[in-house]
Amino acid sequence: MGLLPVMNHTPRPVELLAPAGNFEKLETAIHFGADAVYLSGKDFSLRNFSGNFSLDEIEAAVALGRSHGVRIYIACNIYSRNHEQQHLQDYLAQLAKIRPDGIIVADPAIFSAARKLMPGVPIHISTQTNPTNYAAAEFWKKLGADRIIAARELSLPEIKEIATRGGLAVEVFVHGAMCMSYSGRCLLSNFLANRDSNRGQCAHPCRWNYAVVEEKRPGQYLPVREDDRGTYIFNARDLCMIEHIPALVESGVAALKIEGRMKGIHYVASSVKAYRAALDAYYRDPLGFHVEQDWVDTLDSINQRGYCTGFYFGDPRQTQPNYSLTRPAYEHRLVGKVLSCAMSGTVVVDVRNRLAVDDTVEVLSPGRPVWKEAIRSMVDLATGPVTVAHAGMKIEIDFKTGCRPNDLIRRRDPSDACPRHR
Repeated sequence: MGLLPVMNHTPRPVELLAPAGNFEKLETAIHFGADAVYLSGKDFSLRNFSGNFSLDEIEAAVALGRSHGVRIYIACNIYSRNHEQQHLQDYLAQLAKIRPDGIIVADPAIFSAARKLMPGVPIHISTQTNPTNYAAAEFWKKLGADRIIAARELSLPEIKEIATRGGLAVEVFVHGAMCMSYSGRCLLSNFLANRDSNRGQCAHPCRWNYAVVEEKRPGQYLPVREDDRGTYIFNARDLCMIEHIPALVESGVAALKIEGRMKGIHYVASSVKAYRAALDAYYRDPLGFHVEQDWVDTLDSINQRGYCTGFYFGDPRQTQPNYSLTRPAYEHRLVGKVLSCAMSGTVVVDVRNRLAVDDTVEVLSPGRPVWKEAIRSMVDLATGPVTVAHAGMKIEIDFKTGCRPNDLIRRRDPSDACPRHR
């Protein structure tokens, strides 16, 4: 666990909510400006392969969040089975002692247990329950819920009506992967990989490359579409609402949520950085809000499957799959994370990918545009001067522009793939 300088974020009317699959991602989300972070324990969430947090780590996460004025929500949103009921009760009782800022649930059994065992802890109703109307919001409010996470299939006018008439806070997804099935209710993973998607084990078979086999021609795989890379007939594009911040804020929602607990720190940093800047720009000057190219470039730099606005505006073209799965002409590779910075400009970096003298890198830092630095020399803290550094090494380099601990360093590498379409 790295160290973050203690600072309090100024509360904003609409919360920017970021994902964290482990402690490093939590620190990254806080550093780049999240108002709240959602994470989970080792069990009972829909992202079993993201690392996740032990109870001791959850306690440390809540403490870290409070020291920075950042709320911590715990996802406990699986649909539980008979044999898990006692374990669930024990787990919720332990969470109650930690007192996170909220718990995200879908299963009515877990909801009931949380109400009993975690009094005073706000309960958020997961998108897995498919909240699609204001009457459902009223239902959950009467039972004691504090927030619903709207189904992704809703249009912006529908969301606005729920926020106006439902009587409780509404959270919406604004960025990240979209499931090809209704609000995640997909059985492809169960059938093809024997991994239950609604219990945190989805193998994401909707991202696999498919072909067609004619009944009387076994073994002859026919591409559905002429493309030398295959076809991705279930491949939903990623959601991106950076250009529509005013409409989202003015709809009355309480929180804008970024998907991606299984994504890396470069994804977390880039997405939080862009949406933080956009939200702050709106609050500074709502009437003069315009999309900055830096926000678009930042989001284009992370791995994605082409962007869309999903169901927000009722445009069926936005929800069509990306059949080609094209990629950008350049890829941004994370090469290091800043551990410390000296007044002299010397920076200590934890290397994540190969880095060499004469490389030109980009520095990702909150609240300012990405800038470039040339690597003129490197010193391995263990052995001395080096010309090439590899993952796991700690090195010193000199930067002309000052940075901060937990800033990220990346390199723009050419790609042999064709350009991606937004």
